[in-house]
Amino acid sequence: QVQLVESGGGLVQAGGSLRLSCATSGRTFSSYTMGWFRQAPGKEREFVAAITWSSGNPYYAGFVKGRFTISRDNAKNTVYLQMNSLKPEDTAVYHCACAVGIVSSRPADFGSWGQGTQVTVSS
Repeated sequence: QVQLVESGGGLVQAGGSLRLSCATSGRTFSSYTMGWFRQAPGKEREFVAAITWSSGNPYYAGFVKGRFTISRDNAKNTVYLQMNSLKPEDTAVYHCACAVGIVSSRPADFGSWGQGTQVTVSS
């Protein structure tokens, strides 16, 4: 099983940037898809971005609109989410997750999850 630990959250003003990191431990396989999800208070968890571990192909939610970039560093077993032009509506707990053998945006398809990191964007 993959263990995931997120970091990099914090408080930022609207228009600012943050880079989230997701460090993985345990074995990783080329068939993994790594995803970022977020959950705001009172709302359901929603897909933000995903990347396939082997090819590095990225997938984004529509609301990202070029503001966020997902990447991975195979040597460090780490996935990143660069977030630019942040808006107050981006405020949420951001979770890293791992799916095996499937490329998906559905939370139910991801079997391993990190504890999350809080991102707060002030107006």
